Amino acid sequence: MTLTDKLRAIFGDLLNSISAFLLKIGLTADTITIIGMAGNCLAGYFLAIGEVRMGGWLVLLIGPLDALDGSLARLGGNPKPFGALLDSLADRVSEIAIMAGLLIHFLNQNHSYGAILVFAALTGSLLVSYVRARAQALGCDPKLGILTRVERYLVTSLSLILMQPIIGLWILAILTYVTVFQRVWFTWKELH
Repeated sequence: MTLTDKLRAIFGDLLNSISAFLLKIGLTADTITIIGMAGNCLAGYFLAIGEVRMGGWLVLLIGPLDALDGSLARLGGNPKPFGALLDSLADRVSEIAIMAGLLIHFLNQNHSYGAILVFAALTGSLLVSYVRARAQALGCDPKLGILTRVERYLVTSLSLILMQPIIGLWILAILTYVTVFQRVWFTWKELH
C-alpha cells in the first residue's frame, strides 16, 4: 500500500465531503485541476524571484487539490477520460513549473550545482510518471515506489519551507531514479 493509498483511506471521507460541497456550488474536477496547476505555476514564480519559503508554502497548500479533483470526478459520476489526461498533464506542468522556478533561482545566484540538481530531480520525476503511463498502456499498473507523487510533493514543499532546497533536490534526484527502477522491475516481472 502506497502513502497515497494510506492518505486516501484516512482522508477519504473528508475529501468526499468537500467534493460534495464543491459539486453543489457548480465546480468541476477539471476546474480544480486547472486551479491547482495555476497555483503551482504561481509557486514557481515565487521560487524564480527568490521567495523560496513562500513558494514552498504555496506548493504545500495547493497539493491537496490534486487529491480533490479525483474525488470530485468520482462523486460527480462517470469520470471522463479527458479529465484523467488533463489531470496527468496538469501534474507534469506543475512539477515543471516548480522546478523551473528553482532553476531560475539557482541560475540567478550563479549556483550551477543547484541547477544540475534541479535537472536531475526533474528528469527523475518525469521518468517516474512516464514509466507508469507506459506500463499502464502495456497492461499493468506499477503505482509502487519509494517516491510517488505524494512523497515528491512532500519532499519538495517541506524542503522549500525549511529553506533547504539542496537537501530536497538531492533526495528527489536519488530516490526518483530508485522509484523508476522499482517500477521498471515490477513491470518486467508482471509482463514476463
